[in-house]
Order: sequence, then structure tokens, then C-alpha cells
Amino acid sequence: MNILVTGANGQLGRHFRLLAPRSRHKWFFTDIEELDITDRVAVEACVREHGMDLIVNCAAYTNVDGAESNEAKALRLNADAVGYMADAMRSVGGILIHFSTDYVFGGNVHNTPCSEYEPTNPTGAYGRTKLAGEQAAERCRHLIFRTSWLYSEYGKNFVLTMLSLTSERPALSVVFDQVGTPTYAGDLAAAVASLIENGDCLKHEGIFNYTNEGVCSWYDFAHEIARQSGHKECRIEPCHSNEYPSPVKRPPYSVLDKTRFKTTFRQTIPHWTESLHVCLGNIAQGMTV
Repeated sequence: MNILVTGANGQLGRHFRLLAPRSRHKWFFTDIEELDITDRVAVEACVREHGMDLIVNCAAYTNVDGAESNEAKALRLNADAVGYMADAMRSVGGILIHFSTDYVFGGNVHNTPCSEYEPTNPTGAYGRTKLAGEQAAERCRHLIFRTSWLYSEYGKNFVLTMLSLTSERPALSVVFDQVGTPTYAGDLAAAVASLIENGDCLKHEGIFNYTNEGVCSWYDFAHEIARQSGHKECRIEPCHSNEYPSPVKRPPYSVLDKTRFKTTFRQTIPHWTESLHVCLGNIAQGMTV
């Protein structure tokens, strides 16, 4: 197959770049410099020129707070562009693999993991635009993977921020009343790449949850980052979300139930502490940009 990866310079896209040399397929990697996915004509031209069979869309507007004042911009990237890719894939009988978020939940109270069948109810612009993107992706053959708390060796994310802060500050406060599951971009990319290689992406369709195993708060996550990285001098204290005012209400509990993914694709998913160890090891070896 000819495979287009959009958002290829982001956290997830970078890991697909690492996996592609081992693939039997031909991969094309683009970011805004090579392809503006908010340009319908450009998307259609790229798909037809290169005979694309599959798009892996790693592009997204991910600034949760910024989306509140830039919802139109977030909608263009998170929904309109997804629709352009879906229409292009439908026109050639191709498949769209798209990534969504736990932020499609939040308005309903949960205390058990959210399955793909739970009613969605986003509380902010980011969640609304990502939900609209899911709906746009459904205009063609599709696989949608909802994930949460994504991090990697690359770009800007919670792990890299905490590594910096815990090495510089004597104390730090991190919220403990938001609970979810960290997800290593390397694991998510590898899981999806395996579905492409073994042909499962051709046999199934719909929405699937994928995060690492386990549950924690942002406080627990920060504490484990500091512990594994040896930043023992920084004292990390728990605090409430209302101590850090935000223009959007974040989901207080957004653990995703991965039963459908595991039973459909028969994959084992690592625990988040194990994957954090892998990521931190790569960072220590200089694998960051």
C-alpha cells in the first residue's frame, strides 16, 4: 500500500517515521510544509498523484486552552481537514486512520473506564472539535483510535516539562484530582503500524480506545517521572485543579476501557510505568528534538 502520514513532525508522526523502514509498504510523510491538510484541493491532489491507499492522520490542533479562543482554527484542523481526507479516501476506496481523545468525554460523570459506546459530551472547544473530527472520519472506511495523555521523546509534552521542572525547582505542585492514563506515542504508533502490516486495518472499522495500561493522576505521573529520572531533590505536592484556573473544564476521570481493542486485535498493551521507563531511557540517550 501507499500510505500518507500527516502531522509527521509531531509526537506520533515521528514514531511512525521510525517504524516505516521496517515496513513492506511505501510511506509518505508530510507536515504543513509539504501539505496543507486544510486545503481540500491539495489533499485530493496528493492522494491521486501518489495513489494513496491509506492515510494515517497524526495532525491535530492540540492546545486545549488555546482552542477556547481559537475554536474556528481548531475546527479547521481537527474536523474540516479530517473531512477532506475522508472524502479523498472515499473517492479512491481507501482507508483513513484517525486519532481522537478522551476529551470527547467530560460533561458526564464517570468513575469507571469509558468504553467506545459511552455517550460523548465534551466540555470545551478542543473536545468539540475532536468529536466533530470523528464524525467527519466516518465518511469513509475508517479506524479511529481514542487516546489520552500522549507523551514522547519529542516536542512539548508533560514528561519533557516535568523533567525540566523537577531538575530546576526545589518544589512543585501538580493536580491530583484529574485521573487518566498516560500513553507513550511509541506504543500507540507500534500498535497501529502492526495493524497495517498484518492487514487487520483492512478487516475492521470503527472507534477503538488505546492507552497504556494502568491509572494515575497527573500528580502520580509527575511523581513517577521524577522517581525514574532520579530527580529526588524536587518535592512534588498534590493540589486541586481549581488552584490552576483554566478556560476549559478538563475531564476529572477519563480512563478509557481498552477491552474492544484487545479482544479485536489480540494485542498486549504495556503498563504506563514500563513505557515511561523506555521513553526516559531514550531521552537519556539524547533521542529528543
